[in-house]
Amino acid sequence: MITDCHIHIQPLELFKAEALTLMQKNRPNFGQIAEFCRSPKAFLGYLDQCGVDRAVLINYVAPEVIGFTSAVNEFVVRYCEANPKRLIPCGSLHPRHTSNVLADVENIVRLGIRLIKIHPPHQLLFPNDYLHGMKELEIIYRAAEANDIPVMFHTGTSIFPGARNKFGDPMPVDDVAVDFPRLKILLAHGGRPLWMDTAFFLVRRHPNVYLDISGIPPKTLLKYFPRLEEISAKTLFGTDWPGPGVPDIRQNLDAFRALPLSEAAREQVLRKTALSIWPA
Repeated sequence: MITDCHIHIQPLELFKAEALTLMQKNRPNFGQIAEFCRSPKAFLGYLDQCGVDRAVLINYVAPEVIGFTSAVNEFVVRYCEANPKRLIPCGSLHPRHTSNVLADVENIVRLGIRLIKIHPPHQLLFPNDYLHGMKELEIIYRAAEANDIPVMFHTGTSIFPGARNKFGDPMPVDDVAVDFPRLKILLAHGGRPLWMDTAFFLVRRHPNVYLDISGIPPKTLLKYFPRLEEISAKTLFGTDWPGPGVPDIRQNLDAFRALPLSEAAREQVLRKTALSIWPA
């Protein structure tokens, strides 16, 4: 059961104009992508063509940079209802855009969100800002830990207008892993392209930290992570499609399969790690 742990099926109407322009750049087939965002049936057909069994649909709250509000949570849950066995909803909370974080966390749990996304460069915060007065983050992490909902952190740079890349360094996640040892933590993009060594260190140091390789061209994956086999048991396949620079899911999948990895490592990354986090 191959899982792509990082696909952006999102409500296009919530995008800020400049962010949507970037998504459309160099994509002559953007009309097809828009149709996938409207139609789970069409998207599931595309996954079949790509040879992907399950997809985690990434959504997050980032009004300042992308335009997304908490409406993304209801959108992704409703979308995934079309096939809950194949579509896994990822939602979000934003500490500065909540009037009642406890109620918002309860809503995330009630909706059946199976992954929470924190996007520091787009939400303009550090993952460990709960140590500096942002207590809402602590509440989010504690609730996720208690309800066995993993938290994914965007790590690495972003080219979207308004993104602040100082927030992309994965090292502040070290505090989160220490303070919330039962919280499953996913490092999206492995700190690309500036902090790959930091991401590798965190995955090896903490039992609860995993690597998401989405957004890294497979042809450069072993350049950035030459010891990937060592952490294959904690590595997840993902594409970041249709994000900027990600051409196609099938192309990405085929390129990953062509890497000089053991068959056991390939199976672990493509199937088994995701099944350990989101059982079928």
